Amino acid sequence: MYKRIVVLTGAGISAESGIRTFRDQDGLWERHHIEDVATPEGYARNKELVEAFYNDRWQQLLSAGVEPNPAHLALARLEKEFDGEFLLITQNIDNLHERAGSFKLIHMHGELVKGRCPQSGQTFLLTEPFGPDHLCTCCIPGQRLRPHVVWFGEMPLGLDRIQFALEECDLFIAIGTSGTVYPAAGFVDTANHHGAHTVEVNLAPPARDSEFQLHLTGKAGEIMPTLVGQILSGEKISGSC
Repeated sequence: MYKRIVVLTGAGISAESGIRTFRDQDGLWERHHIEDVATPEGYARNKELVEAFYNDRWQQLLSAGVEPNPAHLALARLEKEFDGEFLLITQNIDNLHERAGSFKLIHMHGELVKGRCPQSGQTFLLTEPFGPDHLCTCCIPGQRLRPHVVWFGEMPLGLDRIQFALEECDLFIAIGTSGTVYPAAGFVDTANHHGAHTVEVNLAPPARDSEFQLHLTGKAGEIMPTLVGQILSGEKISGSC
């Protein structure tokens, strides 16, 4: 039935694996003001504070009990077994999709497990926490690595490739994302405009003005294995997943 699938995942899919979400109800990110730990200006003011913030999250990702859940595994299965074109876009900076077996993947907000040289832009897999002695090997002298994370005021990654995939796909699925932050909030409009079937999977009920054609309410880890099986069997997704 489907020939080109694009999937977008957000914080909800990682929350089911025990990853804390950034933003609290009071607008703070784990007791920090956003402008202090998630902007280039905050990093320029206090590198140590920003590094400590991301080091804590990196350590959490490596902790026992944080593992890919059935939704991550189902998406890896879809990529492996689907005969058509497939692209997975994630707003998450963890590596749970990779650990589940996904490869056709764009981290539009960067990756927690990598540092980036501020001069060359080259990325390096983290083997130690960020700090003044954690330097790149691409420059002489080595540059202090910054988190490979897209902060407020910076451009998300891979947008050209994402835009092309959304214009070409015939199925767009968004999983565990609020759909309120742009540019990701506009992905469903692009997919709809080009004739795709658009499906939302979320714990929260759909917003009144939602543009998705179908809403599946519940845990991604419970919905996605069945939904992927339905896709691979050649069926059109329905509300029965």
